[in-house]
Amino acid sequence: MKIADIEIKTPVILAPMAGVTTLAYREFMKPFGVGLSYSEMISDCGLVYGNALTREYAKTSKIDHPVGLQLFGSDPAIAKKAIAILEGIASYDILDVNLGCPVYKVTKTGAGSAMLKDPNTLYTYMREVVSSSHKPVSTKIRLGWDSQSINVREVASLLEKAGVSLISIHARTAKQAYSGTPDYSKIENLASELSVPLCVSGDIYTPEDAKKAMDISGAKFVMVARGGLGNPKLVTNINHLLMGEDLEPPSTLLEEVDYAERFAKMLIEQDGEHSAIMQLRGLIPHFFSGFPGYKKIRAEISVNIKTYEDLQKIFTGIRNRSRL
Repeated sequence: MKIADIEIKTPVILAPMAGVTTLAYREFMKPFGVGLSYSEMISDCGLVYGNALTREYAKTSKIDHPVGLQLFGSDPAIAKKAIAILEGIASYDILDVNLGCPVYKVTKTGAGSAMLKDPNTLYTYMREVVSSSHKPVSTKIRLGWDSQSINVREVASLLEKAGVSLISIHARTAKQAYSGTPDYSKIENLASELSVPLCVSGDIYTPEDAKKAMDISGAKFVMVARGGLGNPKLVTNINHLLMGEDLEPPSTLLEEVDYAERFAKMLIEQDGEHSAIMQLRGLIPHFFSGFPGYKKIRAEISVNIKTYEDLQKIFTGIRNRSRL
């Protein structure tokens, strides 16, 4: 499979998630069968005005490839400057443009899913982005701004016309954010109307969810987001199901402890202990969400850990408890 001239070995794409898809997380998830990973959102204004933290989001590694860096903004002139900066400081394969984020702090600036309100402006913006980028361009959209303005097919056609190389669709409206249920019927057989690959997204929590979404839409790719948090085998088993292979059994508690520990060490190495621990408070509990009797431990992790030693004690306790 290819996106433009970039070879993608598996159909599972790791979705861009703010506060989650750091370089460390992408490196952690890659061995489970991720075909393409996306970074957190990178502000075009942050790049242009020299924000140091913004540049941190653009870091990649050899393990990370193929990787897409996700840019957000709404002004073509700023986007052009940001793309030039990004191409000078980062090693990446695909430029992704966020047209799907429903969060107010993004949409109030006219960026993210707010651009779905005006397809013509969106088209002009994306045409300028594609012409400015020396990398293939992908983008993620939603069904529309709200239930009264479902325009996903119109927007997908305009994006193809603008020259994008991959269209990803989250099957909710912007107003839904992450509530309610994704409606894949709105993109039924959409892939057959496009000459560029389609990727589907929204509530992919099981391999069967992935296959169903792909079957309805005709998509070649599926995007894993929240469903993969603490459940990296989801990626592996989606690939197995799509290839007609036997699924791996659910992870045991001891396996999840090993995964959590491995990821924690990678994030600490990347960001330093203090910063990493603050992030791990929100991420590590996901590794134990499928196990009864661990609510108190998840709360302990999310509220009280201050050092890696604190976290290591919890891991040791879980290991000892599971062996009783």
